[in-house]
Amino acid sequence: MDDAKALGMVLSKYKDTYYTQVLVAYFATYVFLQTFAIPGSIFLSILSGYLYPFPLALFLVCLCSGLGASFCFMLSYLVGRPVVYKYLTDRAQKWSQQVDKHRDHLINYIIFLRITPFLPNWFINITSPVINVPLGVFFVGTFLGVAPPSFVAINAGTTLYKLTTAGEAVSWNSLAVLGVLAVLSILPVCFQKKLQQKLE
Repeated sequence: MDDAKALGMVLSKYKDTYYTQVLVAYFATYVFLQTFAIPGSIFLSILSGYLYPFPLALFLVCLCSGLGASFCFMLSYLVGRPVVYKYLTDRAQKWSQQVDKHRDHLINYIIFLRITPFLPNWFINITSPVINVPLGVFFVGTFLGVAPPSFVAINAGTTLYKLTTAGEAVSWNSLAVLGVLAVLSILPVCFQKKLQQKLE
């Protein structure tokens, strides 16, 4: 966190003179970390709240997360998918069948998974192409799903100079809000299933 504070102070000074260069460097670094599943993007999310106005910071983090995750998705599609289908054929087919059952609700599931901490983001990025999640749905679900957790991190970034650890960026209130949003993201799926059962 001390490094993040020092970096924030340096970049805020550079930003006044080299706004575009700092923005492009931030964007490229964030996308790079997401593409190769390198830890550290949480600090960049916090940093964005320190450097930029909240709406721009939120859009920037969501866009970087969506693009980086999509590039990771494509790498996994090119490299991981053939390996999984060669050595884990039966399991891959079962995964694909499960996804096919929920094909109409994939975007809700991706949003839910991004909001909740049940599965790490790198795991979602790598396994999604293996189980035939469409790239467009994956991008939109990621873009929307990372917004609530990013909201918390960016909000913490506005008081970066007060933070001593990354854990302080998350409070019980923010966890409760994330929980509510996760439930809301999955509610349309539950209601639609119940409606279908009644119609049948």
